[in-house]
Amino acid sequence: MINQKLHLQPQALDTNLHRQLKLKLPLTDWSVAKRLNAMFVAAAEFGDVCREYPIVFIKAGQEEDGSDAIAPVAVFGLTQDDNLYVSGADWRAQYVPAVLRAYPFCMARIDAERFAICIDRSYAGFSETEGVPLFEGDAQASEMLKAMTTNLENLEGEVQRTRMIGKRLLELDLLREMRFDTTMPDGRQHTVDGFLTVDDKKVTELPEATVMELHRNGILGLIHLHWVSIGNMRRLADWYTQRTLGSAAATPAA
Repeated sequence: MINQKLHLQPQALDTNLHRQLKLKLPLTDWSVAKRLNAMFVAAAEFGDVCREYPIVFIKAGQEEDGSDAIAPVAVFGLTQDDNLYVSGADWRAQYVPAVLRAYPFCMARIDAERFAICIDRSYAGFSETEGVPLFEGDAQASEMLKAMTTNLENLEGEVQRTRMIGKRLLELDLLREMRFDTTMPDGRQHTVDGFLTVDDKKVTELPEATVMELHRNGILGLIHLHWVSIGNMRRLADWYTQRTLGSAAATPAA
């Protein structure tokens, strides 16, 4: 999936256009994601993500039946265009979500059945002289590109599975709007909203048969991981305060 705040110049891979292109690995400068304040996470990674990021849900367009598409995201920042997990070139967490880990590669949907492998051509790690080639001399995909293609195809499968989970949460009316308030050192209030959370009261009121269904298909476990992850909002609030104070200290007095 293409994210406009990360993939600034997406291009579908082309054997003629990109035949000589090489990629410097590994990616070590995470400043490429400094404007990314949230990113999709697949259900399969909730166990890793919940330890370090808040997981919330958002409305992400519409399904084919006209209902809202619901997607889980890891929250990286408390304001637009600000990623608190990026400090200079470093990433401030051990686990990096799968979609971001695939950068500078991504997948773009062509139609309901077909996808194209894309690259962010603005990434400075691309070169025609240094790095791992994308294509071999016979214009066939290199081993690195084959592995990345398989990874992206598997990830796309997880994206579709995760969409179905969001659809079920919506069908059961388990989602409600959430709001997070934090108090700055100077007493000002900072509010973050626009996200959805699973309503614990509604979950406890579900019929036993529905609870069993959610347990067996793994959704109930994911709900609990989502709830656990919300505690990481406090980490973001602390980092936001530190960054705000640092910016204020660096601003010359008028």
